Amino acid sequence: MPVIRADLMNRFQELGIATETREHPPVHTVEQAQSLRGTISGGHCKNLFLKDEKGAIWLIVCLEDAEVNLKAAPAKIGSKRLTFGKPDLLMEVLGVEPGSVTPFGLINDTAARTNVILDEPMMRHQQLNYHPLRNDATTTIASDDLLAFIRSCGHEPRIVAVSGA
Repeated sequence: MPVIRADLMNRFQELGIATETREHPPVHTVEQAQSLRGTISGGHCKNLFLKDEKGAIWLIVCLEDAEVNLKAAPAKIGSKRLTFGKPDLLMEVLGVEPGSVTPFGLINDTAARTNVILDEPMMRHQQLNYHPLRNDATTTIASDDLLAFIRSCGHEPRIVAVSGA
């Protein structure tokens, strides 16, 4: 059974991580999120749940306007050819549905199956924004706290300049 938002918030509290969560109607695209977010400060992000041809699972986390070339990304991150992961695999591994992909879903990946790539330009922001396991809210977290959270889930994130040329 996947972790729910209350469990995620408890984990943040246990780790001493301060976050702020704002509720909003469900959003399914970057454009919808942009129209609803108002004055939420910090980097706004998108997440690519991918699988390579050898079966390895990848989560690339980047700024919402970042361009990630899936043909060029394997050379940057050390994967094989990448394709988007299927919804059933997303639910199995991160415990979220399409449209709600978030690095916070790593709390559900207790087997540490996911290779986590944080885009270097995103990590220049002090504050970052992600869905808290569902796309009907946005949670702001400090970039250093994001790293601490991911590590607490048993993953060692890699910071790689994966977007752009």
